[in-house]
Amino acid sequence: MTQTKAISPNQRKESSGPVGQNATVGSRIFDVLNYVFLSLIAFTTLLPFIYIIGASFATEYELATRPMFIIPQDVTVNAYRFIFSSNKILQGFGNSVFITVCGTAINLFFTVTMAYAISKKRLRGRNFFLNMVIFSMFFSGGMIPGYIVVANILGLKNTYWSVLLPGAISAYNLMIVKNFFQGIPQELEESASIDGCTDIGVLWKIVLPLSLPVLATFGLFYAVGHWNAYFGAMIYMTGAKQKWPLQVLLRELIIMSNGSAGDMANMDPDFVQPPEQSIKMAVIVVSTIPIMCVYPFLQKYFVKGVMVGALKG
Repeated sequence: MTQTKAISPNQRKESSGPVGQNATVGSRIFDVLNYVFLSLIAFTTLLPFIYIIGASFATEYELATRPMFIIPQDVTVNAYRFIFSSNKILQGFGNSVFITVCGTAINLFFTVTMAYAISKKRLRGRNFFLNMVIFSMFFSGGMIPGYIVVANILGLKNTYWSVLLPGAISAYNLMIVKNFFQGIPQELEESASIDGCTDIGVLWKIVLPLSLPVLATFGLFYAVGHWNAYFGAMIYMTGAKQKWPLQVLLRELIIMSNGSAGDMANMDPDFVQPPEQSIKMAVIVVSTIPIMCVYPFLQKYFVKGVMVGALKG
């Protein structure tokens, strides 16, 4: 008959790995190499963005003579002055904020409501709706049929709805949210139903408070998609340029002729026409900074929401 020997907490801590003071030399070397490797990856990831910021403040001579730099020698803000010289930029910024906020709200509303419904096995026709969602993940009507439906059949051309409704639900995100809802204990919903709570009340008071990680994660996905989108506005808002989002206006600035820069030079004698490369870099910075300011507030939910939603079910 074998006897088991009790292990003290101190012995368990010492044998737990390289974290303790008794870590082997090999494990410490591995930790150092691991940190160095991850730091190099992080630096490699940040380096292009740092270069873009520096190049947006650089002169044409420096962009032509220095293939790579982080801090420009001669700092100039002419590229940003050129971008913000038009009053349409602020209007486009407001349109982008409106489209992003309203579009994300529509996405989350339809995704949550449909995912909660098809996560219930008691739903009649559940398999039919699931097959519809799965079918849409592999096949789509294409751009021309989509344009006919949005512009001619629904009559949404030159309206904000033309860029908000066509992508109201992402099938992939819907399936992950459904899996997350299926992982919530049924006892919580059953106890709320016994207390007289309806299905909508259960969703609002029980399910949604427990789903903040996954909602924040996919809310960020939807928001980034709306903020970066420009193709839908280009084809559906051809007659309503006052509703163009920031991305479309910045694209127009890049392909703008030199005449606008010359007009600004006539108004301001000290203005030096910025190089095209510097304008492109400044456009990237202007379009990226706002969405990056939102990410830190959702970062704590990001990994948790994706992992839980992917593993449940």
